[in-house]
Amino acid sequence: MAATLTGVVERIVFLNEENHYTIAEFRPEPGRDDPAGARVEPVTITGPLPGVECGETLHLTGEWTRHAQHGAQFKIATFRSELPSSVHGIRKYLGSGLVPGIGKAYANKIVDAFGADTFRVLSEESGKLRHVEGIGPKRAKAIKGAWDEKRAERELFIFLQTYGVTPGQCVKLVKHFGASAKTVLENEPYRVAREIDGIGFKTADRIAINLGFANDAPPRLDAGLIFALETLQEEGHTALREADLIEHSAAQLQTEANLLAARIAALVENKSLVRHWPAGVEHPLPGSALLQLPHNDRAEQKIADAVRRLARVASGLPPIKADAAVAWAENKAGFVFHELQRAALRAALTHKFSILTGGPGTGKTTILRALVEILKAKKVRVHLAAPTGRAAQRLAETTGGFASTIHRLLKFDAAGGGFTANDAAPLATEFLVVDEASMLDTRLAAALLQAVPSKAHLVLVGDTDQLPSVGAGNVLKDLIAAEHAPVTRLSVIYRQQGQSAIVTTAHAINAGDTALPGVAPEVAAAQVWSDLNFIAATDAEDCVKKVLQLVTEFVPQKLKWPDPIADVQVLAPMHKGVAGVSNLNMQLQAALNPRRTPSTAFRAGGAGEFRPGDKVIQLRNNYDKNLFNGDIGAITAVHAERGTLEADFDGERHEFTRADLGDLALAYAISIHKSQGSEYPVVIVPLLKAHFMMLQRNLLYTAITRGKKKVFIVGEPAAYAMAVRNSESKQRLTHLREKLTAPASGGH
Repeated sequence: MAATLTGVVERIVFLNEENHYTIAEFRPEPGRDDPAGARVEPVTITGPLPGVECGETLHLTGEWTRHAQHGAQFKIATFRSELPSSVHGIRKYLGSGLVPGIGKAYANKIVDAFGADTFRVLSEESGKLRHVEGIGPKRAKAIKGAWDEKRAERELFIFLQTYGVTPGQCVKLVKHFGASAKTVLENEPYRVAREIDGIGFKTADRIAINLGFANDAPPRLDAGLIFALETLQEEGHTALREADLIEHSAAQLQTEANLLAARIAALVENKSLVRHWPAGVEHPLPGSALLQLPHNDRAEQKIADAVRRLARVASGLPPIKADAAVAWAENKAGFVFHELQRAALRAALTHKFSILTGGPGTGKTTILRALVEILKAKKVRVHLAAPTGRAAQRLAETTGGFASTIHRLLKFDAAGGGFTANDAAPLATEFLVVDEASMLDTRLAAALLQAVPSKAHLVLVGDTDQLPSVGAGNVLKDLIAAEHAPVTRLSVIYRQQGQSAIVTTAHAINAGDTALPGVAPEVAAAQVWSDLNFIAATDAEDCVKKVLQLVTEFVPQKLKWPDPIADVQVLAPMHKGVAGVSNLNMQLQAALNPRRTPSTAFRAGGAGEFRPGDKVIQLRNNYDKNLFNGDIGAITAVHAERGTLEADFDGERHEFTRADLGDLALAYAISIHKSQGSEYPVVIVPLLKAHFMMLQRNLLYTAITRGKKKVFIVGEPAAYAMAVRNSESKQRLTHLREKLTAPASGGH
């Protein structure tokens, strides 16, 4: 239940300059039941307080919470501030250092001179400051300028909060727009959604409607159409049919389709949208065009241009007799390759651009190892890369070459906001092999292909049956469908002579076979010798209980794997629910890493509680820290009093402030989507009919192929069958295939 509190800020204990998260000592006003002249004891308040200084009177709404170490605290939801009116408050306010040129000494002198009239003098009669000892014309002018700037910022915060902008969003607005934030908000509220990360269309729309913008105002319709495309981009689409965009946006914006059609034409005209009519159709139907956001159109065009460029320029490799090289590699390996494997090697050596695809155990690793050995023997400069750190590490281990993530290979330039390696400064390589290419989204693929030198060879390796990329696009499938490069599909299973249940089950899933290799009623009945077990669960609670039993008992005791935190990865189809990622993380953390003392843990927003030893995942690319979406690390230290923690990612130590903690989450359990490109010694997959929204063949296939040694599926056999039968994974709409097959670039 929301509580209110009014009082004066006595002391600011902690302030994060980035997001204005504040911990302050706050003295509430005496209540009606307090005796006259009573002085109420101060309390601790926490939350974002942009622009607030000591001495101000605050009217707060929020809730009382209890900190394990520091006791009762008032957590702020909203606030309204007033400048102090008492001489004591004015003295504290000015002496807090908020106005450059006024320290405690000068604050005392100014307040001694003007008393309760100080703020009026600063605002309206600043010339009087020269009567204060030690303040000359130059200092008086500087104080007046700083005071006016602070007052404008303060008024802006008050104005913004009037229109439903949260304190945290206020900080972002002022940081981005400065003193013009109020003008921008009043005249171009939807610009806020376009330019500021974390303030979306819905927030901007609420502000605009509060400011009196009409429901069918062109700026609202334009912003709504672009927001719709950005939202659908999150589902993997880089393009959308015009008729579908109009239908979707009309429902979202509650407006007429004809008004939206007119705005689309205007957005195409001013190049805010790109329109592509169907190729080869003389009189296309209205609404049949594909619409794209300009950055998606540009990224796809860069991919198409790079593919054509590689085909146009001759190879820079030294002369290599492909058949002799394949025979040499077979002799070195000690066995004869399958004809499909030979074809893949020949394609890589004789074509500038080739694609190798196949499921687990089909020999992709064998071919890559042979390819790297051939190239090394010929003194070719070869580079190996993959989208994730774990995939790159695995590629290096299996081929004997050096591999890096694509981001590290291209060298992100934080100052310039792009990659150092690009079309103007290509990579210093003669041969590039990219593994886990199914994970390549459109923007990363565009950056990568642009940086490939014209004379170099490129081989993309991936499994098209896995989940598509997290980012928008369907790059690997589009490149295969366009038939611009030779594609070798490996299909013969080699791993463990075909006896691996993980491998055979994965291929059975792709074939639509719903048969299970055997169902154990309890964890104790699981087969230790098998690399894949299905353990039945009656419901979500039973599923969680058995997952915990596997992690805490079966794996360390029966399998003799001593470190379940490092060796076991739980992969869940959904985030919510009893058997979802969030609840599993709470349960697994409590079982594997219980809190030892209050000072060794702290809570940060919705991210949960972090403790030393916790397994964590990075949720977005952070180029400053050289950390990327999906990287997994471990917390090494928590400094609750400072609001920071330290974590180790692949041997590199990083510090996270409260402002960074939204990028971290517990990783005892992660989503199957987040596991792409990674392998784990032991994988546990909860699988229930309650997950029906996510149960798809490629999701289940991806989950079990993440297991290197052991996979345990815990759940309902009917849910397994539902997933296998559902091969209708959502089709992603792109325009890349058309660009690859078109003779020239461009939409209109």
